[in-house]
Amino acid sequence: MQKSKFKAGDMVRITLGKDKGREAKIETIDSKKHLAIVPGVNIYKRHVKGGREKGQKGGIYELPRPLAFSKIALVCPKCKKPTRVGFRVMEKEKVRICRKCGKEIDTK
Repeated sequence: MQKSKFKAGDMVRITLGKDKGREAKIETIDSKKHLAIVPGVNIYKRHVKGGREKGQKGGIYELPRPLAFSKIALVCPKCKKPTRVGFRVMEKEKVRICRKCGKEIDTK
């Protein structure tokens, strides 16, 4: 199985779109569709009509939309720069590394 470049809890910088330049932590990942949900980024407003049967209250709700992996860059915890993710096999285990400083990203 292929290891994902991003994990929930990673700090990322948005590289494209209206939120370009903002940094935030990833909340959830959909690795099959290559999407990440980042709270406070890529927000849209959903107009909901109240219904009696559903017990749902009407109003305008703000919901986060998922971002494609191509629109975010991982921020290295060591050098604090946005970077691409590389992989290296260390002690029979595949580990994520920073392409800029070469340090290991995954710390246990």
